[in-house]
Amino acid sequence: MAASVRLSPPARSLFDAPLGIAVRGLGPRQPVTLRASLRDEGGELFQACGRYLTGEDGELDLARCPALPGGSFSGLEPMGLLWAMQPQKPFRRLVKRDVQTPFILQLEVLEGHGEPPGRLLAQTQHERAFLRDGARRVPVRDGRIRATLFLPPGNGPFPGIIDLYGAGGGLPEYRACLLSNYGFAVLALAFYGYEDLPKEMKELHLEYFEEAINYMLQHTQVKGPGIGLLGISKGGDLCISMASFLKGITATAVINGSVANVGARLFYKDVTIPPLGANPKRIKVNNSGITDIIDALNNPLEGRDRQSLIPLEKAECRFLFIVGQDDHNWKSEFFAVEGSKRLQAHGKEKPEIICYPGAGHYIEPPFFPMCAASMHLLVGKPVAWGGEPKAHCEAQIDAWQRIQAFFCKHLMNEPSGTSSKL
Repeated sequence: MAASVRLSPPARSLFDAPLGIAVRGLGPRQPVTLRASLRDEGGELFQACGRYLTGEDGELDLARCPALPGGSFSGLEPMGLLWAMQPQKPFRRLVKRDVQTPFILQLEVLEGHGEPPGRLLAQTQHERAFLRDGARRVPVRDGRIRATLFLPPGNGPFPGIIDLYGAGGGLPEYRACLLSNYGFAVLALAFYGYEDLPKEMKELHLEYFEEAINYMLQHTQVKGPGIGLLGISKGGDLCISMASFLKGITATAVINGSVANVGARLFYKDVTIPPLGANPKRIKVNNSGITDIIDALNNPLEGRDRQSLIPLEKAECRFLFIVGQDDHNWKSEFFAVEGSKRLQAHGKEKPEIICYPGAGHYIEPPFFPMCAASMHLLVGKPVAWGGEPKAHCEAQIDAWQRIQAFFCKHLMNEPSGTSSKL
């Protein structure tokens, strides 16, 4: 009997959903290497491999069989072949640019545990999709707004969320797309470096973000009376600024964000918040030649840098802070704790803070492989993001559930959303 790879679901799954992987038709106690690979839209290769011994029946189920040492991961890791993927090209982070097409996952079963492994015994392909069947992707060019709205299948209105990424600019859509699969209307919002928006992030005006909030609140497919905000990194402090100054926000979730304004001057009407100062002398280079900027920013509680603090005590919404405790971009846990102190000192409800030991800066949706270091647009060189791959993967799975539950509670008044079936 020829060896074959069995996947569950067999042909296609959502990227943030688990994938069952099993192999049949091998010999008893046979040593094999399983290799997973995919190419991003730039053609760059990402790969992981696991070393296994089949059972006495010649079968191998990754949900029950631990990987042996020597591969990309070891132990019982049913999804290790996905979260442990690493780029062949250094400093490459896996992102999805066109959510309307899937990633094509290649799975190979190879003989033995050698380097390189032996002959090919079986192989298959699988689609890891982003846009759920029946979901709608709507490009938005309304006034100044440059965005993409994702609407789940079915008849609305749906609870609305604005999704912001960080200092890399452009219009990342993949998180907004995946989140919409759970019953939310999600607007992925660009704020610089996209189409006719400013090319550089020198100054930001909250009136632009206010326009996006009003767009959502007036949309027939968006259920009011308020919306949610989700932001990571620079997008996190922008969400806190939006919640502090603008109306119509019910819930704000921040992933490794800052309670001080960072990177660009922020304007709203007659208010100006300067960016938090930094000292380049505090930047370090580690043993691998990668820049570590964890200590570069000044303390926003000291001296003139207090002017950079965002007045989040003005916000009329609930907050969730997701914190990677090994974040090397900036001190996310310190920022979350300071935000909590400030809210409580002004009689506001204590925010939910969830800390993940071993998680780095880029806490993405589940099964995106951890990126240890990549190019930082503002620094102009590769920087360390922190994190330990297994702990980071576990944090992504848990944080994704927590974010959904938070928005369900405060935007829907019910427990978390629908299943992740296509």
